[in-house]
Amino acid sequence: MQHIDWSALLLPALPWVEKIVRPVLVYFALLVLFRISGKRELAQSTLFDFLTILLIANVVQNAMIGEDDSIVGALLGTVALLTLSFVLNRLTARSRAIRRLIEGQPTLLVYHGQVLTAHLHRESVALNDLYAGLRDEGIYHLSEVRYALLELDGSISVIRESAADFPPEDVGTVLPSVIKEYAVTHPVQRHRPGGRA
Repeated sequence: MQHIDWSALLLPALPWVEKIVRPVLVYFALLVLFRISGKRELAQSTLFDFLTILLIANVVQNAMIGEDDSIVGALLGTVALLTLSFVLNRLTARSRAIRRLIEGQPTLLVYHGQVLTAHLHRESVALNDLYAGLRDEGIYHLSEVRYALLELDGSISVIRESAADFPPEDVGTVLPSVIKEYAVTHPVQRHRPGGRA
């Protein structure tokens, strides 16, 4: 019968602080990288994206655990990540500024029937993807769209022209403040006929 080294199995080979710091640093690095990659990437998962996530997990594994396969070391890293996630969720729920910094904000794609192509390009959204999102909402003509927004999760939400007017106090709460910011610098110009979704 083989002898089990309980100390090596249970206790981390690395210092305890290092077992906490490593996953936290990797978490923040991945947070920044995924934030840079854009909102649209979150909603459009393909086989390539799935494989990329799997490979990223494998690549960062060694950076997170170091030369340690102990159970307590794995639990320390897990607790560090769960605590970090809990703290960031609380902070983003309580502070609009922190939420905007960490998660970003929705992007206005259509404003009173006008497609904002510069915004599409910035977010890497193809015009066909925008039209597909509009069709999913039962919209077949741009004249029906007051606002279309690329949400933080990569989905496209639409507010129809026929929707009731929103009181100014709803902008920034119910409606994202990006609409108000855009409206200040871009007065409404009615769209030309055409523009099928």
